[in-house]
Amino acid sequence: MLTVWGLKTCDTCKKAVKWLEAEGIAHTVKDVRADGVPGDELARWIGVVGWEVLVNKASTTWRGLGDGDKDGLDAARAEALLAAHPTLIKRPVFVAGDQVIVGFRDAQRDALKVL
Repeated sequence: MLTVWGLKTCDTCKKAVKWLEAEGIAHTVKDVRADGVPGDELARWIGVVGWEVLVNKASTTWRGLGDGDKDGLDAARAEALLAAHPTLIKRPVFVAGDQVIVGFRDAQRDALKVL
């Protein structure tokens, strides 16, 4: 089963869920803010795709962070930031078994079709 992690208010997440429904791809939706992301799950995502992919540097949350939080970011600090500020996670995150797909552009849609 495919799990979609995102935000209920995120337009891209809404588009992704509508697309999955239109494609007939079974899925469940979890909200990173309301449901929270378990620490082991977040660590697994970082292990699969890398923290650089998961940190949304275009987000309002990122812009609101102090320079001390942003400077010298590494995997451990990024994981702590993502855990403390789940809206900093680039969305949506699709999880199916060992696979983790981040974002919703053509490449990600193509990857989702073959899961």
